[in-house]
Amino acid sequence: MIDTAGEQEVTPRYKRLAEAVEARDLVVAQLIINGASADDQRRIVSQLELETREKLCELLPPDETAALMEHLVEVQAIELLEELPADIAADVVEEMNADVSGHLLRELDEEDSEAILAEIDDRKESEDLRERVGFDEDCAGGLMSDQVLAFPTTATVSDVLADLERNAEDYTDADVQYFFVVDHDKHLRGVLSMRSLLLGRRSSLIEQLMIADPLSVSVHTPLEELEDLFEEKQYLGLPVVDEEGRLKGIVSRRAVTEALSEHQTDDYLKAAGIVGGEELRSMPLRSRCLRRLAWLGPNILLNLLAASVIASYEDTLQAVIALAVFLPMVSDMSGCSGNQAVAVSIRELTLGIIQPRDYLRVIIKEGLLGITNGLVLGVVLGSIAVVWKGNLILGVVIGGALALNTILSVLLGGIIPLVLKKFKADPALASGPILTTCTDMCGFFLVLNLASLVINQL
Repeated sequence: MIDTAGEQEVTPRYKRLAEAVEARDLVVAQLIINGASADDQRRIVSQLELETREKLCELLPPDETAALMEHLVEVQAIELLEELPADIAADVVEEMNADVSGHLLRELDEEDSEAILAEIDDRKESEDLRERVGFDEDCAGGLMSDQVLAFPTTATVSDVLADLERNAEDYTDADVQYFFVVDHDKHLRGVLSMRSLLLGRRSSLIEQLMIADPLSVSVHTPLEELEDLFEEKQYLGLPVVDEEGRLKGIVSRRAVTEALSEHQTDDYLKAAGIVGGEELRSMPLRSRCLRRLAWLGPNILLNLLAASVIASYEDTLQAVIALAVFLPMVSDMSGCSGNQAVAVSIRELTLGIIQPRDYLRVIIKEGLLGITNGLVLGVVLGSIAVVWKGNLILGVVIGGALALNTILSVLLGGIIPLVLKKFKADPALASGPILTTCTDMCGFFLVLNLASLVINQL
């Protein structure tokens, strides 16, 4: 007799889920999904083939598919919405939190997004989502939540409390910290704290208890400005209004923090050579290979340029083999200095502190720093070379090359992102390879050229 219970324990859950999907067994699929935590759901579904994930979404009821998608990695949720038939995708979107569905639809191609919106039956919901999709993802309109509790200026404390009691179940998911007060045209007039509401007289108008003309942000307020506001003010959220002052939603500190974190992740992936956005190992092998080769291929040519400098000084290297020990040290140390300058320039470009036209300021600031650090590092490495190899001239050559290359590297590291930005290229993606090639070539050239000038004393 086969021990089916033991067999189920041995068989990975993603395989059992795949078998249930292929057999169109909704009950088993639901048992596996509902019996897993949000993290486990993400892990299980990520191990399925894309085609199986699509079949799973078509098999589950729309509300369960929506809940599952909200637990998935964003890029996989977007991929599924792209692949699902528009009518099924629309049913799923209608079941999602509006903040989540708006964000996912914004990431789709315009054609796919419009096809899904056209299938949504609720006209108001479709229009609201279309408006939300129209906002840039890095502005208050794209980051805001529309789950805000707003009451008219004519409402009393008793009216508000009665509404809260009557709709308590509907308000469960709302992050209630403050209540907003609006006029009959939805213009923001004030904000009412929970304390003021609970301690106020039941017959008092909330207009009398509110804080009038509260700080608010426009739907078009950029992410960088939101970051500054939340650093300056210790608010948990800020009301978002349109051009006419009508309340549209609330942007939370958490949403801004998450958006900034996503930017940092994107920059990290680009700096590591991951082209085309986030990459997961569940993606097709061909797509992953092509995206990585798009960055690695050009790097072969750049490295050949650096290697050609060494080849042209082959006789010098053969005569003074000790130079080979210090070549990578000079290029790596100066490269690290240059990468620091790259990081600062990219950060300042992101914050809007500098523009490409500010290159002279960058040159002056980085030049002074490069000279100082170059001299310090040059003296340190040159001294090590003298003590290690017992040759003063070798120490001067190595130390001088490192000092000069550090100055050049820091200058290039500060300027390259500005040049790339000027020509509409991505500084986070292209700055690293260009800087590395330049510092390697210059480092090799300086060491070998200086050595060839004094080769008789080495």
